[in-house]
Amino acid sequence: MTTYTTAAAAIDIPAASATPHAQSKLGTVIRVTSGNFIEMYDFFLFGFYAQQIAAAFFPATSEYAALMMTFATFGAGFFMRPLGAILLGSYIDRIGRRKGLVLTLGIMASGTALIAFVPGYASIGLWAPLLVLVGRLLQGFSAGVELGGVSVYLSEMATPGNKGFYVSWQSASQQVAIIFSAALGYALNHTLAKEVIADWGWRIPFFVGCSIIPVVFYIRRSLQETEAYLAQRTHPTFRQMMRTIARNWPLVTAGAALVVLTTVAFYMITVYTPTFGKSVLKLSTEESLLVTLCVGVSNFIWLPLMGALSDRIGRWPVMAACSALTALTAYPALSWLIANPSFGHMVMIELWLSFLYGSYNGATIVALTEIIPAQVRTTGFSLAYSLATALFGGLTPLLSTWMIEASGDKAAPGYWMAGAGAISLAATFLVYRGIVKERRAVTP
Repeated sequence: MTTYTTAAAAIDIPAASATPHAQSKLGTVIRVTSGNFIEMYDFFLFGFYAQQIAAAFFPATSEYAALMMTFATFGAGFFMRPLGAILLGSYIDRIGRRKGLVLTLGIMASGTALIAFVPGYASIGLWAPLLVLVGRLLQGFSAGVELGGVSVYLSEMATPGNKGFYVSWQSASQQVAIIFSAALGYALNHTLAKEVIADWGWRIPFFVGCSIIPVVFYIRRSLQETEAYLAQRTHPTFRQMMRTIARNWPLVTAGAALVVLTTVAFYMITVYTPTFGKSVLKLSTEESLLVTLCVGVSNFIWLPLMGALSDRIGRWPVMAACSALTALTAYPALSWLIANPSFGHMVMIELWLSFLYGSYNGATIVALTEIIPAQVRTTGFSLAYSLATALFGGLTPLLSTWMIEASGDKAAPGYWMAGAGAISLAATFLVYRGIVKERRAVTP
C-alpha cells in the first residue's frame, strides 16, 4: 500500500511557493494530454452528428439503415487500432515517447481534416463514404497508440505513490473534449436552424477541431523525454519486441479483458448517449447535449479522485467493486429509464453509469501500465487496449442500435454493458489473484 498524498500535491499545482519543477509537472500533464483532447473531440462529434453524417454520406432506404452504415464506419476505425498499437507502439518503445506522440498527432490530424472537408454523397457520389472511411481508418490507426503512449508517459513521469492520480488525467483530458464539444453543439443548436445544421452546420465543430490542431502540435512539440525511458540502457528492436509480446500474450489478453468495461462504458455514456436520447427517449437535441455535458463533467471529477483512491487502497478493490456493480445494475437502470423517460431521469441514470465508469477507469488504466513489462510497455498496453476497443467498445453504438431494433427492447444496450462488467470482473480477479501475484513473486 502506498502513502496517500493530496491531489494538489500529487500533480504539483503551482502555488505561491511552487518551484519551477512543480510548475513543469503541471505543464507536462497538459502538453502530453492535449492530443487526447483532439482524438476524443472528433470521436464524440462523429457519434453525436451520426444522423447528419448518415444523411450526408450514407443515403439509404431508411433512417435505420443509414444510421447502421454510419456506425459501421465509426466502428471500422477501431479495427485499425491493433495495427497502430503494434507498429506505432513499437516505434515509441524504440525511438522514444516524445517523437512517437508527435507522429500520432499528425496522423490523427489528417483523418480529422479529411472528414471535415469531404463533400457529401450528392456531390461526389461513392467517393464521399469511401473518403470518410479512410479518415476513420487513419484516426483509428493513430488512436491505437495515442492512449497507450500518453498513459505510459504519465506513469513514467509521476511522483512516487501517485501513479493512479497522474495516469487518470489521460482519461480526464478526454472528458474536457466531451464537455467542450457538447457545449459547442448546444450553442449551435440555439444559433442555427435545424435545416441549416442538417445541411452544413454539423461540419462547424469539425472545422473548429481542425483549427485547434496546430495549437496542439505546438504544445506537444515541447515535450521532454521521460527519465524512465532515458534510463533504459538498451531499446529492443521490432522483432525483439514482438517476441516479448508473444511470450507475454496471456498478460496482454488479460489486460484487454480488464479494459472491456472501460471501453464499452465510455462509448455507451458519451458517443451513444446523444443518439439514444434523441432516437429512443425522444428527447430534444438540446436535452441530449446537456445530458452528455453532465456526463463529461461527472467523468472529469471521478477519474482523478478514484485514481488517487487506488493509490491509497490498491487497484483491485476499486476495479472489482465497480465492475460488479455494473454487471448488476446496468440493465435494470436502463429498463427503469425506458419505463420513465424524461430529461431528469436520463441525467440520473447517466450520472450513475458515469460514476461506475469513472471509478473503474481511474484505477484500471494505471493498472495496465503496471502489469506490462517496461521494455514493451507502450506496445503491450496499446495492443491490449486496442483489442478491447476493436472487439467491444468501438462496436457499442452499432450493436446498441442493432440490439434495440432486433429485440424490440429499448433497454437492450444494458445487457451489453452488464456483460462487459462481468468480463472485467473476472479479469480483475484473474490478474490480481494470478498473473500479477506471480510476477511479484519473481520480481526482486
